[in-house]
Amino acid sequence: MKEIQTVDEWQNVLKSSNEQPQFMMKHSSTCPVSAAAYKAYSELQTEVPKSYLIVQDSKPLSNEIEKDLSIQHESPQLFLLKDGKAIWQATHYAISGPKLKKAVEEFC
Repeated sequence: MKEIQTVDEWQNVLKSSNEQPQFMMKHSSTCPVSAAAYKAYSELQTEVPKSYLIVQDSKPLSNEIEKDLSIQHESPQLFLLKDGKAIWQATHYAISGPKLKKAVEEFC
């Protein structure tokens, strides 16, 4: 799992989704719901590359992701990216181990 902090790193993740699916998570370091979602995300065993950002540290980057994907910001928020687009997303309590596994099975 890799923390990204710049728009260039985000653009690389988005570009890489043209070759293989990518996960991207917006994580809030002050929210207990986000902490639980982050734990589920970090424990997910998958071949799909996983990236995240900490919203409090990377607000401009979070805004860029919102703009690029045309999906309103929430946190926690998790995207599965393919061909430069979000093909699946979940927020808050919907970010759980079973739902992540199902997304990988269904879309990857």
